[in-house]
Amino acid sequence: MNKTVLITGGSRGIGKAMVYKFAQAGYNVLLNFNKSEDISNQIARELNNVKVYGADVADRNKVINMVNYAIENFGKIDVLINNAGISSNGLLQDLPYEEWQRIMNVNLNGVFNCTQAVLPGMIERKAGKIINISSIWGMVGASNEVAYSTSKAAVIGMTKALAKEVGPSNIQVNSIAPGIIMTDMVSDYSLEEMNAITDQIPLGKIGSSDDIANLALFLASDEANYITGQVISPNGGWVI
Repeated sequence: MNKTVLITGGSRGIGKAMVYKFAQAGYNVLLNFNKSEDISNQIARELNNVKVYGADVADRNKVINMVNYAIENFGKIDVLINNAGISSNGLLQDLPYEEWQRIMNVNLNGVFNCTQAVLPGMIERKAGKIINISSIWGMVGASNEVAYSTSKAAVIGMTKALAKEVGPSNIQVNSIAPGIIMTDMVSDYSLEEMNAITDQIPLGKIGSSDDIANLALFLASDEANYITGQVISPNGGWVI
């Protein structure tokens, strides 16, 4: 039986790259989306072993239904990739409380909801991989992105603690903390800002979504069975 991966936020950017990478590697893939239904369905049409499910990961009931759907269609969930996330720019003093709450609900509570929903099956089988997509800003913080940085730092803390908790059940939990990656999240950056960032990166280039997808595929593989509780940051040497 092929392994099954649930990828949240799988309709664009890093999530989309992971959907393609895992599907091409022979996984059954459940692509979670919130609003991008047309894009998600188009991806599923291109990849035979991909199903889509619309759910806001901040909604616990919808997440439970999504996990049940995956199990009904694929039998089990071997790998969970918590990728869904939203960002916000601006001074903390000007940030509306509702926006702060929304960022925490998606970026942190969403990880909790999805993880808690898949854990019983993984613990019962004594096998599973959980990969949390954090950010370089969760490691070092970013001015004008305090809420986003906070949520991603919390994901790193959750990764480390959960790895210790479920290690005896042979479940590996790791976090990927990407640097600057060419996705929609950097679309607001000016050319000057992008050039300034590139100049600070030892490898001299912005990362791609495939760079992250390749790492996720490795962490999901049996070759990574002795890796858990780690935060790996593909950032071109920007932060060492």
